[in-house]
Amino acid sequence: MTSIDYDDNNIFAKILRGEMPATKIYEDAKTFAFMDIMPRGDGHCLVMPKAPARNILDIDPSDLAAVMETVQKISRAIVPAFDADGITIQQFNEPAGGQVVFHLHVHVIPRFAGVRLRPHTGKMEKPEILEENAAKIRAAL
Repeated sequence: MTSIDYDDNNIFAKILRGEMPATKIYEDAKTFAFMDIMPRGDGHCLVMPKAPARNILDIDPSDLAAVMETVQKISRAIVPAFDADGITIQQFNEPAGGQVVFHLHVHVIPRFAGVRLRPHTGKMEKPEILEENAAKIRAAL
């Protein structure tokens, strides 16, 4: 697997270029974190590298390390922001592994005892709810 397989017209590449909207939570030189528009739970967000990488199979190790640093930073903010009991971290690679958007990204989902994840139905959350949840996380960073 090489970066030749990377399609720079994927939706996350478009978000990084400002061609598609996203509810931003956090950004640094190497990573971008934003709200998932089809959340499986309240506060579900995504962290991705700014570098073009299809998935974990082709990302430069230093970019992957930066992504994981941001995943930890966001996770530490989500717990108090949502009074969460835990965090689910998910990362999918290639269609057989469940990957749908082919720009590496990590799902960070606040979890609550006894509450199951919602199914991934394609139902979009209202923008005002996404912004409200993003504001909670930003305030806890």
